Amino acid sequence: MRTAEIKRKTAETDIELSINLDGSGKSNIQSGCGFLDHMLTLFASHGRFDLDVKCVGDTYVDYHHTVEDIGIALGEAFIQALGDKKGIHRYGDTVLPMDEALILTAVDFSGREYLGYALNIPTEKVGDFDTELCEEFWFAFVRKAGCSLHLRQLAGKNSHHIIEGAFKSAARTLREAVAFDAAYSGEIPSTKGML
Repeated sequence: MRTAEIKRKTAETDIELSINLDGSGKSNIQSGCGFLDHMLTLFASHGRFDLDVKCVGDTYVDYHHTVEDIGIALGEAFIQALGDKKGIHRYGDTVLPMDEALILTAVDFSGREYLGYALNIPTEKVGDFDTELCEEFWFAFVRKAGCSLHLRQLAGKNSHHIIEGAFKSAARTLREAVAFDAAYSGEIPSTKGML
């Protein structure tokens, strides 16, 4: 089983996160931010990852530390659960429609972190969630997961649909990339012999 448990405690957040990359999409998310709970629930379901997140953060200030630190913990969990990455597909891509929004995501678990972020979210907030935190979440994730992730908006004008489409599309893309590829059974999918 490709699983990981992460505990991360700072002066700003106290996080317990566990993931099973080969799960069924079950989740229990308690981040202290309703919108993020919803996005992570969608992420688990569409990625078929079993994901538990419990975070106590300084949400009386704002959601920034909570969102960023959960992104960090999720990235750490992915890299821990993947181990040496033998036999994984490595790459994934998805084009996902979410009503009027159309989102493209692509990932490479190369060991090199890069975020290509091209979402044009028209409003500053969805409910009480600052929409700029979507980029912060994915930037924190790629730094710790050691992957190159591109999130690109091809169409859309509804902020909620754009962000939701990005989380769903990213989940499906990550699921494809971490899936086992029979062509690389027992091998590292790289000519360098390591990722």
